[in-house]
Amino acid sequence: MEESRLIPFGPDATCTLDTCPLEWSVLQYRPSLATNVTFICIYFNLMCIHLWLGIRWKSWWFTGCVVVGTAYNIIGYGGRIMLYQNPFSFNGFLLQIICVGSAPVFYSAAIYVTMKQIVVNLDPSISRLRPNLYYIIFIICDVGALVLQAVGGALSTTTKGSSNVAVDISLVGLSFQVFTTCCFCSLLAEYLIRYFKTKKPPGGSSGSGSVGTRLKLFLCFLGFAVLLILARCAYRVAELNQGYTGGLIHDQPLFIGLEGVLIVLAVSSLCIGHPGFVFKPSGRGLKGLPGNHVEEHGDVMLADRKSPSSDQPRPFV
Repeated sequence: MEESRLIPFGPDATCTLDTCPLEWSVLQYRPSLATNVTFICIYFNLMCIHLWLGIRWKSWWFTGCVVVGTAYNIIGYGGRIMLYQNPFSFNGFLLQIICVGSAPVFYSAAIYVTMKQIVVNLDPSISRLRPNLYYIIFIICDVGALVLQAVGGALSTTTKGSSNVAVDISLVGLSFQVFTTCCFCSLLAEYLIRYFKTKKPPGGSSGSGSVGTRLKLFLCFLGFAVLLILARCAYRVAELNQGYTGGLIHDQPLFIGLEGVLIVLAVSSLCIGHPGFVFKPSGRGLKGLPGNHVEEHGDVMLADRKSPSSDQPRPFV
């Protein structure tokens, strides 16, 4: 085949390792087969664990979001295996860009719904937003980010990967996701700081407050997952900002560390940062565990009652 007829990138790519140098491929490397098979196995195991936890704790929305996210990751790393077989595979590249790139959106959606449960079950009166607004606002933002990333990936197929418009649209989607996650982190941190500062042990008893060890673990692992997702998104923004010809997209160890490992750790953290770990299946009330000090009267928790304290903030909405 004449060199002039060789197409290294796009839906009509004709290059293979036998006909074109590896440097002509968009990644400029062959993805590690062992690494990608390992990630697929890890995500499959995490999917099974979250399915089991979801059935056990009846946390359907949280579980559904995480399972869809892990399925996206499995498909995306399958795309990287296609790139191992043929680094010029445009379908493999699209599977990686769209599925691996979009998977964290679903993990974030699960976390946003969990934030509502945190506020409802701890103390809604100190929240800046009404509990339902946490998942309404942030999931709408997540859907917007997901649509932009999907449009960017789809546009790559029509432009044969030659237009920067597709990259720019995906970049806007990722940047918006980072902005949304930063806003969420600020609200979560501000709420927990207020809660820890104002919450007293019931009945004036001595102790460390109303937050038991199990709840502390839940909050720590949930917060850790959020920070990992944020760090990963920041890396992807930097990568896409350079486009498909930049140096970051050609760095496989960096991809493995800042994409693969960070998200695996985030999904693993959500096994403990799981609402069923501390909340009742109904979503109303903490589980009766030593140290949680949460009292209930019927279906209404004491935490749901307005506190008479004058220093509690007026919600924004």
